[in-house]
Amino acid sequence: FFFASAMKITRVETLKMNPKHVPTQGLGEVAYSWVCIHTDTGLVGYGETFPVPEAETSIIHSKLANVLLGEDPFNTELLWKRMFSTVNWWGWAGAECRALSAVDIALWDLKGKALQQPVYNLIGGKFRDRIRTYNTCYNDEFDFLTDADQLATSLLNKGITAMKIWPFDGAGKANNGNFISNAQLQQGLDPVRRIRAAVGDQMDIMIEGHGLWNLPTSVRIAKALEPYNVAWLEEMLPQDHLPSFRRLREQVVQPLIISERLMGKWAYAQLLQQQASDIIMLDISWCGGLTEALKIAALADSHQLPIAPHNCSGPFTHQANVHLGTAVPNLFVLESVQTHYLKEYPSLVTDVAVPDADGCFHPPEGVGLGTRLKPEIMAAMEVTVSDLRK
Repeated sequence: FFFASAMKITRVETLKMNPKHVPTQGLGEVAYSWVCIHTDTGLVGYGETFPVPEAETSIIHSKLANVLLGEDPFNTELLWKRMFSTVNWWGWAGAECRALSAVDIALWDLKGKALQQPVYNLIGGKFRDRIRTYNTCYNDEFDFLTDADQLATSLLNKGITAMKIWPFDGAGKANNGNFISNAQLQQGLDPVRRIRAAVGDQMDIMIEGHGLWNLPTSVRIAKALEPYNVAWLEEMLPQDHLPSFRRLREQVVQPLIISERLMGKWAYAQLLQQQASDIIMLDISWCGGLTEALKIAALADSHQLPIAPHNCSGPFTHQANVHLGTAVPNLFVLESVQTHYLKEYPSLVTDVAVPDADGCFHPPEGVGLGTRLKPEIMAAMEVTVSDLRK
C-alpha cells in the first residue's frame, strides 16, 4: 500500500485525442478531455470531461495544476475547495467546473489504486450488486425515428428494458420551441406508438426534450404522451429558470427529471428547494466530479428523491458512474449508450463495464476506476504537461 503521507503529485498531463479517434455523438462531433495525475510513487490517476478540450485543458494547466503539484492526492476535499476557490471569482459554472470535475475523478482513481480498492469501496461500499441501465439511442443499429419498434425489440433481447428517445426535437428546432403543429405532434408520437406496439409495457420509454420547449408547448406534448405511460420527461424547458419547471410539474402527470447541465451542489439545492423535479440528474464530469456528485446525491436523498446520472461521454466517466451507481443508496437508473460500451470504449481503454444479459451493470473489478488508456491510444495523443518545479 501507498499511504497518503507517502504520495505527492508530481505531474499533471492532459491528453488531446488524435482526430481519427474523436467519437461522433447524435449532436455532432464530441471530443474528450483526459487528465493524468502522476505521483512520486509511480501511480497515475485518470480523469475525464468533455466536450471542449481547448477550454478545459487550458483551465487545468493555467489555473488548477499549481494547486495540485506537490500536494497529497488523498486530500480530495481540500484540493476540491482550493481548485474551486481558484476559479470561482470570475464565474465557475462552465469549463472551470468541467476541468475541476476531470481532476477530481483522477484523484479518486489514484486513491483507489493506492489502497488497492475499487472506488466504490471508498465512497460507501457496495449498496447493490445490480445497476439497472437504460439505453440512450443515438448511433444505434436502428434509427428510433424510423425503426423504433426494431430498436426496442433488439434492446429487449439484450436484457435492456428502458430506452431514451427525443422524437420531438425536429419540431422544437424548426419552431424555436414556441409551438408544435398537430402534424408534428403526431410525427413525434409515432416512435412511441411503434415501441408500445412492438414490446408493450416491457420497455420503459424516457422522453428527452433537450431544453427546447416553452412551458405551454411542453404541457401539450406531455398531455399527448399520457396514453403511452412514459417513464419521464427530461429537460423539456431550458434549465435556466427553475420555477418554470415547478409550474410544469404541477400541470403534467409524468415524472420530471433535470438536469445534467446544473453544476455544483448549490444549483441542486435550489432545484430541490423549488420542488421542480421528481428525479435528479447529474453529470459526474460536469457537476464537480465524484466529490460533488456524492453531495448532490445526499441532498436528493434528504428530499426522498432518487438520482439518475447522465452518462453520455467517455470511458472514464462511464466507469466512475458505475462505481457511483454501486455505492449510493438512492440510484433510480443509470444511463448508458450501447454504441459506446460495445464499440468505442473497447478501442480506447483496457477494461469496460458492460451490462450482463439481465440488462444491469455489476460492480467493476479492479482497483481505482478499473481501467486505463491503451498504450496505442496513449501513443496517438497530443500531450500537454505541467511538472512539479519545487
